[in-house]
Amino acid sequence: MTVTAVPVVADDPLLGSDFVKEMVRQMRALDSYGRYDGYSVEKLLAPLILTKERKAEIPLVGDPDETTVACVKAFYNAIAVLIEKECGLMAVSLIHLSHEGFGRVLITVGKLVALDRTLRDVHRFGFESLSKMKTESDKYLSVAIEVIGKFPEVAGL
Repeated sequence: MTVTAVPVVADDPLLGSDFVKEMVRQMRALDSYGRYDGYSVEKLLAPLILTKERKAEIPLVGDPDETTVACVKAFYNAIAVLIEKECGLMAVSLIHLSHEGFGRVLITVGKLVALDRTLRDVHRFGFESLSKMKTESDKYLSVAIEVIGKFPEVAGL
């Protein structure tokens, strides 16, 4: 995915949030070849922000590229880390994707499936803005924490 304009501004207060900091950590951790070493935080998060114009450029049918797959992994890995920080139990994200961009994400805590999401059209994965991405992650985080709260004995196994 080529990024012409950087849709994330440097003075955005969301860049200081725990989730965005963790997203940056995850994106850098998944960069095994060091391609993003010189990238600023704004440029690193830019592939995740799909404005209406950028989304219109992406075909309806297509296979995800490696950058998009890395973004999906970083997003759900960041949620797993925040779950772990919140409840003190190890959370693991399991992501299975076909080459066509269909699959599933499970975040498990102990023997408990805290989050289960079906993935479709991963080649179009992204959010309208940084704030929408944060809102979506907060929603998933609260659902997972609620499930862990209902079944703490299973999460502790």
